[in-house]
Amino acid sequence: MRSLFLSTILACVAVGAVGAQTPPAASQATFIHVGRLIAEPGTPPTNAKTLIVRDGKIEAIRDGYVAPSAGAKLVDLKSKTVLPGLIDSHVHLLSELSPSSRLDTVTKEESDLALDGLVHAQKTLRAGFTTVVDLGADGHHTIFALRDQFASGRLLGPRILAAGAAISPTGGHGDVHGFREDIMHVMGPESVCNGVDDCRRAVREQVKAGANIIKVTATGGVLSNTASGLSQQFFDDELKAIADTAHLLGKTATAHAHGKGGIEAALRAGFDSIEHSSYADAETFALYKAKNACVVPTLLAGTTVTEMAKAGGTLTGAQAAKALTVGPLMVNMLSRAREAGVCVVFGTDSGVSRHGDNAREFELMVQAGFTPAEALRSATVGGAAHLGLSDQIGTLAPGKAADLVAVTGDPLTDISLMRKIDFVMVGGRIAKE
Repeated sequence: MRSLFLSTILACVAVGAVGAQTPPAASQATFIHVGRLIAEPGTPPTNAKTLIVRDGKIEAIRDGYVAPSAGAKLVDLKSKTVLPGLIDSHVHLLSELSPSSRLDTVTKEESDLALDGLVHAQKTLRAGFTTVVDLGADGHHTIFALRDQFASGRLLGPRILAAGAAISPTGGHGDVHGFREDIMHVMGPESVCNGVDDCRRAVREQVKAGANIIKVTATGGVLSNTASGLSQQFFDDELKAIADTAHLLGKTATAHAHGKGGIEAALRAGFDSIEHSSYADAETFALYKAKNACVVPTLLAGTTVTEMAKAGGTLTGAQAAKALTVGPLMVNMLSRAREAGVCVVFGTDSGVSRHGDNAREFELMVQAGFTPAEALRSATVGGAAHLGLSDQIGTLAPGKAADLVAVTGDPLTDISLMRKIDFVMVGGRIAKE
């Protein structure tokens, strides 16, 4: 009943939603004249191309500027550089960290979260991110409803893969902290689990609810309002039970992990990726490679909480102390991960930072030693591979989704241009022009 209610709310705002528009008529083509095309970041760009889009997919890429067929729409991007739609593999669309965040937790209804999520998702889309992975939401039924509305075409938004509620041990990073005991008892999420059998149950509950991916808080976190550190919080056998259950049910599993011990325990347990990875060292990087796992570094989150801790007014004392410790470590960690040859996938943890500012992560990656091409590849080719969607997104090629963005200038020489997206198309629908 609750999911139906939320779906109804989202459907009702579809007509008036910012950026919402009627899907193109079936078989109506769009011809896009492209000045400079980076069809696959990491490979050389080409010039003067025409992309033909039909039914939400790229039908053909032709040399030169091909005149549109009768009845077709023409989009002139001859002065632009065009790239595949961007992929952010770590966001939280239903929230945005602010001085009122703790109060919002106990005052906002799921209907409020739905509308917040819609606004945040459309900011993210207009910033060029046509696919995102939502890795934990208090209103997990809400994020599934939002995902499904975008997928159906009733609302215009990014493609969403969602974890639902993050799986946490009692008192862990994904549990409730800092309120009166009776309030915390009521707010305690069903995804909290203890012991092998209970952890299997928690995974199955999220898959039943509609999760695309399983997210686990394997260590303490900066923004949990508790001074319990950033080390491992699940036991090894619990982590293995979670990863095994996720894989048994056809889902990948990712672990929020800062401390070295927790990162390595999750990797040994079979997790497919690690979010943050702040205290990883050479031994950890070797384990990443041995397990064929990826790191999602979220440098923007580290930078944001460090700035907030210094400014005051947003973080609690426990949060600020952890932020000042872990935030400054993250760029250096990523630099060492790159040197070690670890798989790196673009992810921001937006919701900690402001939605729509996601592309700032590219500049931080370049600061860590990535070339602009490498950073862009992590948010396109690498992101698609990470999500098992390489046959659909990540490059611009015939048969793939018509997800693309355009900028003025050359982002391969000035990565900051990715914060100035001029044009966005998702699934053949124009979201920004």
